[in-house]
Amino acid sequence: MALLGTLVNGGCIVVGSLIGLFFAKIPEHFKETVMHGIGLAVILIGMQMALSTEAIIVVLLSLLSGAVIGEMLHLEEGLNRLGEWIGNKFASAKNDISVSQGFVTASLVFVIGAMSVVGALDGGLRGNHEVLITKGIIDGFVALVLTTTLGFGVLFSVIPVVLYQGTIALLATQIDHWIPEQVLNGLIVELTSIGGLIIVAIGLNLLNITSIRVGNLLPSILTVGLIYPIYLLVI
Repeated sequence: MALLGTLVNGGCIVVGSLIGLFFAKIPEHFKETVMHGIGLAVILIGMQMALSTEAIIVVLLSLLSGAVIGEMLHLEEGLNRLGEWIGNKFASAKNDISVSQGFVTASLVFVIGAMSVVGALDGGLRGNHEVLITKGIIDGFVALVLTTTLGFGVLFSVIPVVLYQGTIALLATQIDHWIPEQVLNGLIVELTSIGGLIIVAIGLNLLNITSIRVGNLLPSILTVGLIYPIYLLVI
């Protein structure tokens, strides 16, 4: 079953978020310190991923083209509006932290990364769900902590996670008919690097060092799929 790993991952996020709701009364200074810790860990994860690149020009062009597309489509604003819409549907559960912040931050943390792509591909290509199950356990603990600091909006991040990873897993069942294995492996490396840089941006935002519109960088995850094959033809 190609979607088994994705469903387990989503279930872990739901369970972690629900448990986190019971710890929402933690004092603010505890929450702030915990969030700083998460931010630092997220930056470390992102840097490790970002340094995996073997073609920095691909990463640069993908980020630039993705940023232009994201700004034109106002993706960040759209994500925030979606989070606010969810918040309005559950207005009685709102707290000091906006629902949209929890939804957007958690979605980006859980969706962007090597484990999402590699795990979904592994599940679709080989029926091996070990990577996504491992990611699910990690995401569950992260969801627990994020929910205590960012509120119940974190719970709804399960929707884009399941849609994103599920789509990749389903497409992966046929991807070997479209893309040679060597090209696919190289593309995953550059995709991992781009995802890492976006994760670094998330960590910097969590630490309140920057206010990068991370949502507007997301198209770079798609544009690399066009740029990398062109790069292989040129070199």
